[in-house]
Amino acid sequence: MLRYLDGDKKNFEKELNFILNRRKVQNSKKSSLVKKIVFDVKKNKDIALLKYEKKFSNLKKIKLSNLKFSEKEIKNILKKLDKKTKKSIDLAFDRIYLFHKKQKIKNYKIKDKYKNLMSYTSTPIEKVGIYVPGGIASYPSSVLMNCVPAIIAGVPEIYMTTPCINKDYNPAVLYAAKKCKVKEIYKVGGAQAIASLAFGTKVIKKVNKIVGPGNEYVAIAKKEVFGTVGIDMIAGPSEVTIVADKSSRPDWIASDLIAQAEHDNFAQSILIANDKKIISNVNYFLRKQLKVLKKEKIASFSLKNFGLAIFAKSKKNIIKIINNIAPEHLEIVTSKPEKILQSVKNAGSIFMGEYSPEAMGDYIAGTNHVLPTSGSAKFASGLSVYDFLKRHSIIKISKTGIERLGPSVINLAEYENLDGHANSVKIRLTGKK
Repeated sequence: MLRYLDGDKKNFEKELNFILNRRKVQNSKKSSLVKKIVFDVKKNKDIALLKYEKKFSNLKKIKLSNLKFSEKEIKNILKKLDKKTKKSIDLAFDRIYLFHKKQKIKNYKIKDKYKNLMSYTSTPIEKVGIYVPGGIASYPSSVLMNCVPAIIAGVPEIYMTTPCINKDYNPAVLYAAKKCKVKEIYKVGGAQAIASLAFGTKVIKKVNKIVGPGNEYVAIAKKEVFGTVGIDMIAGPSEVTIVADKSSRPDWIASDLIAQAEHDNFAQSILIANDKKIISNVNYFLRKQLKVLKKEKIASFSLKNFGLAIFAKSKKNIIKIINNIAPEHLEIVTSKPEKILQSVKNAGSIFMGEYSPEAMGDYIAGTNHVLPTSGSAKFASGLSVYDFLKRHSIIKISKTGIERLGPSVINLAEYENLDGHANSVKIRLTGKK
């Protein structure tokens, strides 16, 4: 089932990188289409937005007047949601809030011996747009993961857009949005939704930053509008790497690999083990569990095309492989997971021990599930309160300060041939007009 790689072979790293990079290839036709959509929405606003929404969402009767959810619509849709799901969303909200409220930046001030005052402070982004996917993926958990850190940061205006699914809207997504006090919710998806949030239309508010997962078209669109607005990250298909040994239960490992593979065709599930027998047993349970899975076709395609079973004898080599992959999710399901954890440098979110499946992090643990993918954990982190704050340096130089420090500024500015910089200090020191 899983493609086998020997992590101790000389050409292993080259072979692994080739497989990992296969998912990163961007479709040039999709990029061209997205650029066209983004430009059209920027130029023609609601007219273009409506055109693409009718085309891609197959909603022929949709009008500008009902692109935004009314309170009455939301109330009627929420009647379809059962109490059990509401309770689960409430619990998830509370736990995510509890974890993220510790992330606020502490402001500070420094006063030097010349009575110069330097301080560092932060303010929330004013307007944030949350994209929540539809189609094969419609997640109320994504609403919570993106909104709660923004709420804690103090973002005053949160807007959300979510596409139609089979001419219907997900009540759990709307419930989570209301729970998070989202200001306005739009019935728009795809690249056109990203463009409309970036540039604004009469119906859809222009925001300062766009966050939230989506398909390849959404990811390309976020990349296209970056600079006009901020974005959280360019996230690719989801992925997990699981480290196992003789103590691991192969049926549990198989279930975690499948949990990731069912996301979409390009999801990636990787097993690293120092025991060939557990690899064989995991493959056995993969076949057995896939037979009863609702998304069997998607998970099977993912596992067959992108799934890997890597055999590596030494702990040193296992750690090297982990840091090379830099997985979005890392599960360490060994007898002594702490021994591996202490050397892990690159991973989005790390799950320790046999009772910590990645699914717990997706929903209820409290940590964020918006994480760097495709190796970007080598330089990026998961979504947090910090992503919704702008940091400011505030400088107040005293008269004594410029007299004592100014000559060094003049020297450095002249060294860099920036006479204007030097003169802006000289004029204050000499008093000449």
